[in-house]
Amino acid sequence: MLALRKFTCRTRNVASIFKSFTTQNPNLRPPTIPSCGRYDNLINAAGREREFAAVRYLLNKRVRDGCFNTANTFNFISTDLSVLDELSNHLAALSGFTRKSAYDSLVAQLSKMHRIPEAIRVAEMMVTNDFGATASTFHPIVNALTRKKEMAKAWRVMEAMRACKIQPDVTAFNHILTAFCFTGDLKSAADVLESMEEEGMAADARTYDALVLGACKAGRLDVALSVLRRMMDDKLPALYCTYAHVIKGMVRSGYDAQAVEFVRSFAGKDLKLDTENFGILATHLINMNKIEEAKNVAKEMEKRGLIMSDQLKDFCELNHFRYKESINFN
Repeated sequence: MLALRKFTCRTRNVASIFKSFTTQNPNLRPPTIPSCGRYDNLINAAGREREFAAVRYLLNKRVRDGCFNTANTFNFISTDLSVLDELSNHLAALSGFTRKSAYDSLVAQLSKMHRIPEAIRVAEMMVTNDFGATASTFHPIVNALTRKKEMAKAWRVMEAMRACKIQPDVTAFNHILTAFCFTGDLKSAADVLESMEEEGMAADARTYDALVLGACKAGRLDVALSVLRRMMDDKLPALYCTYAHVIKGMVRSGYDAQAVEFVRSFAGKDLKLDTENFGILATHLINMNKIEEAKNVAKEMEKRGLIMSDQLKDFCELNHFRYKESINFN
């Protein structure tokens, strides 16, 4: 009973602090209609004022309202990193899912700022204090490093995960694999695949997507198509961007007719996929200044009743206008 009284007193204390804070700052009250964006704005406003009791209150309230944290929840530290330790101490006072989610978002924010040592320190602190760190906690760190092509550092983060008794998962490996494939470094990509196999990991749609991208970047469309066929044999649905890699690769290599046949071969099964594939094909033909080929694809899109992007609509209107003008002139 005494413990309950103490808990109630602490709760009232936080609530009273928050009430006082929002009375002085009426724009920082919890939103009448909850949304992730509105809660992010409130938390960032409170954070800039160093009102961390209010930040805690809002973090708890948003979870109860079903509004989970986002990559923008702790944007306020991007202009004042000196608050990091104080903020971290306040987050430790949260519990369960709310605490884990808050710390994961903080790691993501630090990674976005490319403050990698601080992000790792927060992640390792989660491990030490048993705050629910998982492989997903480290994903933003690995992603940030691979985007900057800091591959050696990314591998060291993978080792740091293992030191924390957290096994790197397929998503972590996919970040590294994608970075190698983006530059067309198929040898390094093969090494990553070998490591994944050694650890008993099954490839997912992102793994295949990276391999198709890598093959296209290296100019090996035959390999890209082979990987895509293997994916379909494995009954694993391809991502829309996986088709896009092949389409762009074919157009860049001058295989326009093959690109059209490739898109048609998947047509009629998924309206959204058709819209994406035909739209990407037409847009890339326009970008490559292959106007007649783009016109034919746009006409086929019209026949199929597919929705066009604003760029394609402008392209059609412009070309229809020129055609009519030519007829009138003659």
